[in-house]
Amino acid sequence: MVNDDAANLYPADVVTPPPRLRVGVIGSGRVGAVLGAALRRTGHHIVGCSARTDLSRVRAEALLPGTPILPAEQVADECDLLLLAVPDDRLAQVVAELVGHVRPGQIVMHVSGHHGLEVLAPFAGALPIAAHPVMTFTGTSLDLDRLEDCPFGVTAPDPVRPIAEALVVEMGGDPVWVEEGARTTYHAALAHGANHLVTLVAQTLDLLAAAGVQDPSRLARPLLTAALDNALREGDTALTGPVARGDVATVRAHLTDLVDADSGTREAYLVLARVTLDRALASGMLTASAAEPISALLVDAEAGLGGRS
Repeated sequence: MVNDDAANLYPADVVTPPPRLRVGVIGSGRVGAVLGAALRRTGHHIVGCSARTDLSRVRAEALLPGTPILPAEQVADECDLLLLAVPDDRLAQVVAELVGHVRPGQIVMHVSGHHGLEVLAPFAGALPIAAHPVMTFTGTSLDLDRLEDCPFGVTAPDPVRPIAEALVVEMGGDPVWVEEGARTTYHAALAHGANHLVTLVAQTLDLLAAAGVQDPSRLARPLLTAALDNALREGDTALTGPVARGDVATVRAHLTDLVDADSGTREAYLVLARVTLDRALASGMLTASAAEPISALLVDAEAGLGGRS
């Protein structure tokens, strides 16, 4: 039965709402509890969730109040849609543990970015979906608003695509189709961009603090925000700075000053300077003659780095 809230989301004279499902959530971490709450607010019934830690239980109680916390096998037994929200490296093990508890025709959706449909193959006859939300989660109700128009990297068999798309849209998301064989590349791209961006920003803030800046984030925010926006709109043509300009003396001074920097900052600077140089050359922003002095400098610096004990 569709509840009043769900009926309001789907006016009768516009569209008939899809069937409401009994949903089971395996893994009440930052992602699972939030997506379960997103499905529940559109009228689906959360019949149970699993929680391995005290923190997961707290999240489940906060985001899915009244939902029974059950063994994973029981959750799988009692639902129409099984949502697997466990870490990438645990997913195959969890699937193996639930074989025999997933029936033909049951929808099984995991939220891993790395995995596609192959990991769900042991569930013979089930309807498999990989739906990875492209967002960082806090595991709180704040994430529900962030799901609005959030892209989901989705992989599903052709007959199951309408179901996958409907579920993602109901959660507020925007399905983006990813081929099965491209899942690892897709996930590597997102991890490289988002996770390594955090490392890069943290190193930037550390260096500014070391330079005596009282509020490093206040100084860095406008520049980094503009750089990200420009890169997203313009790609390599947004490159700027001493490497892209061929300012070898400035790069040499940076490398000298960064010798005593903490947390591998000089190493990261070297690697990114080399990649930036290559991309500036390939895009035509820098000529080969202008790039050669910086290339030689980076080779020498990399050789010295390799000689460290």
